[in-house]
Amino acid sequence: MTARRPIVVGTDGSSSSLQAVAWAAQAAALRRCPLSVIATTFVAGAYGVPIGMPTSFFEDEERNGKNRLAAAAEAATRAVPGYSLDIHTTLCTGTPAGELLERSNTAAMIVVGSSRRGIVERGFLGSVSSAVAAHARCPVAVVRSIPDTDVTQLEGSVVVGVDGSAHSEPAISMAFEEAALRQCELVAVHAWSDIDLPVHFEGGSVSGWKQIVTQETALLSESLAGRAEDFPDVKVRTMVVMDRPVRNLREQADNARLLVVGSRGRGGFTSMLLGSTSRALMHSVRCPLLIVR
Repeated sequence: MTARRPIVVGTDGSSSSLQAVAWAAQAAALRRCPLSVIATTFVAGAYGVPIGMPTSFFEDEERNGKNRLAAAAEAATRAVPGYSLDIHTTLCTGTPAGELLERSNTAAMIVVGSSRRGIVERGFLGSVSSAVAAHARCPVAVVRSIPDTDVTQLEGSVVVGVDGSAHSEPAISMAFEEAALRQCELVAVHAWSDIDLPVHFEGGSVSGWKQIVTQETALLSESLAGRAEDFPDVKVRTMVVMDRPVRNLREQADNARLLVVGSRGRGGFTSMLLGSTSRALMHSVRCPLLIVR
């Protein structure tokens, strides 16, 4: 656990972002670390007030930004009753994604809200969550707005996706930490239908399938080895399934309080920096999604 590095969360004043703020406050309280809340606003440029806008445009924007921060600080305080949370608020002038990414160099975690309807409200939702998840230098939690549901009250297990590669190892370590902090069960899921089958697999024979299952179960056990000793109080349940990772992890997330995945993004294009599985889950799961690059 990284001591005293802050958890950073962005707010635009929407209900989605306030849910993210509340979740981030609880995460900060669990870690005994500060919470940094940021909002963005326009600043006067070389061309002055935009055409058609009142002369008080920038003053109004600054006042609204400060009001958004005050509302977020209040939401954060309500989320951790009885705990004196160290909250810092900052009104920024850069782009939302740029401000969050800059802070990812020194943050323990970045938290962003994402509307279930996919509406981009003042820039902290939708595409910004994708950009931050792809480029941040620390873990990123994406908190979706769920109708009639308070994400801070979700119960259930912490679920982690395991693919057996080095890319999932940081996610496994953080999933154990999250389960220990929340004092809940950890469900480790390994879905193997989209990986290369062994060359000696013979046309779907029973013995062939059993051998594959045995190999994939051993792979999962090897991936989890050592963590149980570091977190002896965390109960671990393993699942090895012949299924597509996105579909199976989405199903497990329906009854989870947190889903943790790694990122296997490859290639030189910005859109490919986030792996296809984590990118698909980010826009479909109901519980908070923690992406560990």
